[in-house]
Amino acid sequence: MISAVRSKPLSHLARPLVALSRTSTLLSSPAVQVSRRQLTINAAASAAVAAQRLGTSHRGQVRFYADYVVKVPHMADSISEGSLKQWNKKVGDFIAIDEEAATIETDKVDIAVNSPKSGTIVELYAKEEDTVAVGADLFKIELGDAPAGGAPAKKEEPKKEAPKKEEPKKEEPKKVESKKEEPKKEEPKKEEPKKQASAPSKSATEAPSAPVAFSREERSVKMNRMRQTIARRLKQSQDTAASLTTFNEVDMSKLMELRSTYKDAVLKKHNVKLGFMSAFVKASCHALKELPAVNARVEGDNMVYSDYVDVSVAVATPKGLVTPVIRNAESLSFVEVEKTIAQYGAKARDGQIAIEDMSGGTFTISNGGVFGSMMGTPIINMPQSAILGMHAIKERAVVVNGKIEIRPMMYIALTYDHRIIDGREATTFLVKVKEIIEDPARLLLDV
Repeated sequence: MISAVRSKPLSHLARPLVALSRTSTLLSSPAVQVSRRQLTINAAASAAVAAQRLGTSHRGQVRFYADYVVKVPHMADSISEGSLKQWNKKVGDFIAIDEEAATIETDKVDIAVNSPKSGTIVELYAKEEDTVAVGADLFKIELGDAPAGGAPAKKEEPKKEAPKKEEPKKEEPKKVESKKEEPKKEEPKKEEPKKQASAPSKSATEAPSAPVAFSREERSVKMNRMRQTIARRLKQSQDTAASLTTFNEVDMSKLMELRSTYKDAVLKKHNVKLGFMSAFVKASCHALKELPAVNARVEGDNMVYSDYVDVSVAVATPKGLVTPVIRNAESLSFVEVEKTIAQYGAKARDGQIAIEDMSGGTFTISNGGVFGSMMGTPIINMPQSAILGMHAIKERAVVVNGKIEIRPMMYIALTYDHRIIDGREATTFLVKVKEIIEDPARLLLDV
């Protein structure tokens, strides 16, 4: 009985000893030892990489691990996409901060995409003429400074050119041989008349292809985005507004006399040329104050009247017609208007007009006279309700105080939206402009 009781706890103690022996056997197996060695190697490698990273400079870390993706920039509230017109950089080129990488053509102006960081371009996400949306990936750069190896590579080129200069010295004996061969080449010189004789045959063969002036070749050129937008809006204007045009003529004698008297003084003091556009802008502002309907616009079932006058001036560019806006023109002087127009003209020539320069506008003036137009009917610049058209100045015979005199005359035209502007307002507006241009003193007296 006693032996049975003692054997039970002994067997209970033997079980954990057996388990320990099995565990030691597993730990001593070759597979476990290999795993231990691999873990040790991996740990050592990780420690070495960490030490190398800590030992390198921050610039080196950025170059290997920091990439920056430049996205299509925000252009305007009304523009969500554009056409990639041109890449100024390619993959592998270094680009500095604020350096222009690409140009995107929009409905209104061209947008320059500048790099916000410096680095090397590693990938382009779009091709030229592709349509890119605002916020989309445009190109990727690897951040870092300009490569230092670029400069010495350029200096090695002239060293390679030095041995090329020595080659002509070795060719000197060959020149002597060529002189000896010259009498042998005299025989083909006798054949030159034969070549001249064959020349008429070539001209004879070219005779049938002479009528190149009557070529009927055609070429297809894709409309740029600005031209497409202009076409769409002009057609929208014709389809939406109840357009009507009224005409009048203006005697430019006194305004031309005023300009010739003070243009040199204005140029000397204000460094700007005195033109006719400023007079028409101020005359229009004066007339618009008395006839606010011409300065209004239609929005749905409402008529919106503006207490200010933002005059859009039509400027022709190689890509199309743009209309930069002279803000609060009613508060500007002649000189200030001329300065603003000159600034917009310079921007238009350089293609630097911004979208903000053309947004808004309550009234438009178009001067087709600079191109020699005698008369025309301008199209309303939506959502505006009227546009004034100026034309060329021509000397004509007119009746003045019962006598026929030769005067410099200009036809002016007003195209207006008959939904909001009646014929009385349109005609009265042109008469007001005519009176002010023919007697500029009215602007000073406010009459």
